[in-house]
Amino acid sequence: MRKTFMSVEEVATELGISKSYAYKIVHTLNAELKEKGYMTISGRVNRNYFMEKLCYGTAQQEKED
Repeated sequence: MRKTFMSVEEVATELGISKSYAYKIVHTLNAELKEKGYMTISGRVNRNYFMEKLCYGTAQQEKED
């Protein structure tokens, strides 16, 4: 079962980047979600939104599940 939210560590691993840069990405994505009226969790990002924004889309997610 996949978790709904990704941690900064998971984002860093998925993208092959440093944790500090992953924090910036998570912060940016959460700011976009807040602007759309969604609640966010600091240091976590919605997995589906992350995948959508990074051009993985739903087709890639379905293959992995």
